[in-house]
Parts: sequence; C-alpha cells; structure tokens
Amino acid sequence: MIIGVLSLEFLLHGNNSLKGKRKVALSLKQKIRNKFNVAVSEVEAQDVHGRLVLAVVTVANETRKVESRLAKTLAMVEAISPAELVRCETEVFSGE
Repeated sequence: MIIGVLSLEFLLHGNNSLKGKRKVALSLKQKIRNKFNVAVSEVEAQDVHGRLVLAVVTVANETRKVESRLAKTLAMVEAISPAELVRCETEVFSGE
C-alpha cells in the first residue's frame, strides 16, 4: 500500500473573514474530490483569514499511480485556484 500526501498552502489576498476563506476552501475541496476521488482537508491556520492550507491524500498499490494522481491534482489546482499558491509539498509513504 502506497500513501501520498500533497500539502498546498495558499494566500488569500483581500480576504478579511473566515466566511470568505471557507467559501474558497469548500469550492477547492469539492472540485478536487469530484475530479480525483481523493481525501481533502484543511489542516493548518484554520483561524487565519489570509492563509489556507489543504492536505490531499490518496492511496494506491503503486508509487507511480500515487505520484501521477497528486501531480494531476496540483496541475488542476494551479489552473483553477482563485488564491495564490505559495507552497506545495508531496510526500509518498509505503504502508507495508
């Protein structure tokens, strides 16, 4: 079993409320889930208006599949995100 984690950090310029942040977060999470069938969650800075950190997690039986799915997810997020992506990090673990 191979587990992949993609961490994404965004800056939300001009956002001054948690409601605005939640709107962006929910939209991104739903689009990612619908397209790639992965788990997505907000993992850090939950009370900070201008910063959004999401983790995308997937599991497969081959490293290549995990890496490919996370790379496609990142490409889509870069293309559709209304927020500035400032950091992304991919980690792949063997669950044996």
